Amino acid sequence: MMNTITRIKCCCLLAIAFCLSCTSEKEQDRPNILLLMSDNQSWNHVGVYGDSVVKTPNMDKIAAEGVRFTHAFCNSPSCTPARAALLTGQDIWRIEEGANLWGTLPTKFEVFPELLEKAGYRVGYDGKGWGPGSYEANGRTRNPGGDQYRNFADFIKNAKKGEPWSYWFNSLHPHRPYEVGSGQKAGIDIHKINVPAYLPDTEDVRIDIADYYAAIQTFDTEVGEIMQQLEESGHLENTIVLICSDNGWQMPRGLANLYDFGTRVPLIVSWPEKFKTDAVTEDLVTLLDLAPTFLTLAKAEVPDYMTGKSLLPILEKDGEIADAREFVVIGRERHAFVRQHGLGYPGRAIRTKEYLYIKNYEADRWPAGDPPLYGDVDPYMLNYPGPAKFFMLEHKDEPIAKQAFELAFAKRPSEELYHIVNDPDQLHNLADDADYQAIKQELSSKMIAHLKETKDPRETGGEIIWDSTDYFSEIDKTPVPSKEAIEKFNLDTMYNYLK
Repeated sequence: MMNTITRIKCCCLLAIAFCLSCTSEKEQDRPNILLLMSDNQSWNHVGVYGDSVVKTPNMDKIAAEGVRFTHAFCNSPSCTPARAALLTGQDIWRIEEGANLWGTLPTKFEVFPELLEKAGYRVGYDGKGWGPGSYEANGRTRNPGGDQYRNFADFIKNAKKGEPWSYWFNSLHPHRPYEVGSGQKAGIDIHKINVPAYLPDTEDVRIDIADYYAAIQTFDTEVGEIMQQLEESGHLENTIVLICSDNGWQMPRGLANLYDFGTRVPLIVSWPEKFKTDAVTEDLVTLLDLAPTFLTLAKAEVPDYMTGKSLLPILEKDGEIADAREFVVIGRERHAFVRQHGLGYPGRAIRTKEYLYIKNYEADRWPAGDPPLYGDVDPYMLNYPGPAKFFMLEHKDEPIAKQAFELAFAKRPSEELYHIVNDPDQLHNLADDADYQAIKQELSSKMIAHLKETKDPRETGGEIIWDSTDYFSEIDKTPVPSKEAIEKFNLDTMYNYLK
């Protein structure tokens, strides 16, 4: 028979084991978070989103194991503010200098990696993270994305058992520059590509799109490699995987524009044990929603100032959506230093499932940057090859490119309205159409009410700082091509110049 001391020891050991078991179970209730982000990719250029030319088997597989969002939007069609909005869970007009490209993000605006860290998570990122810009200029000691790692493999090999983590993988793809002809080298048939109506349907444009597709396929390969590393690490089952882009593609009327081609992004979320699988949702969501989603999963408090809201009611198997959005509101300030005196092209937009309404606050300015460079639309300042833009500049007075050139580069009215269902390429502005005045007024009123509620100085009469804040890329402020090269502009001249 056990003596008293032995029984006490056994009881103590059992108690310790029970406590450890409870602690382990509790920690497992807080999943790991893996965010896989492409750079400048529109929502519809993924196989599972209906594109039959680009090959994305890894993204398609994750979508089959999770939830695919068909109406996901960034908060701004520009890298720095889009990423800042994602990190802070706040609209860009609420984060001061954070609304501009190549700006900074004031330290008073907390970011979800910091909040996760306080909740006991290990946080890391690679690549761009927040940016481009200068986080040091505002006194931050590290990128708002968290601790930087060379890659996910380096991060995951140091993961401690039972310690939840969050990692943000930032691909370089499909951001320009592309090697011209890389798409065809990758086996992409340019004749099968669907060219949107806002671009000229020419061989140059098809080659450019094919090169972009090849870069997406590179991102998809990266996704596959990281998923394999995740599985080999033993963390797969308790990790939520999210795939998205920061904003739309780098084509005229895409990046830096409030049209869908600049703001609508792919979003796939997978956690097969807890979330719906092989599901598709048309709910209107934004990347603002990721921060409160992550914090809720981490059992951390979601700050009241966040204007995003958790996606869990959409994702969970037994989730119910009590207040689905009727619209999302998007904005842009200065995307690049491409107008005299560093002026931006401010705008706000409201997007419902049926309509897009845009208000351009400074319609007298050039929306894509001052001519003749139109540097707000990449290839930025003509620093690297971009066959689509080059073709449009060279043939701007010819029927084949005239309409596309005007849509992308010409000045725009103060109001724009598009019926998305009937006009998915957003070619026909209905803002002055008598049959749509009631709809325009309704959308404008809803948008302005939202902007006032969220304290946008564009509508509240507050101080406008975005035309004068620092731009932390001096080289971008000086157009590279010479005056003579611009005056004699043609494709051959520019390609030779770039060489």
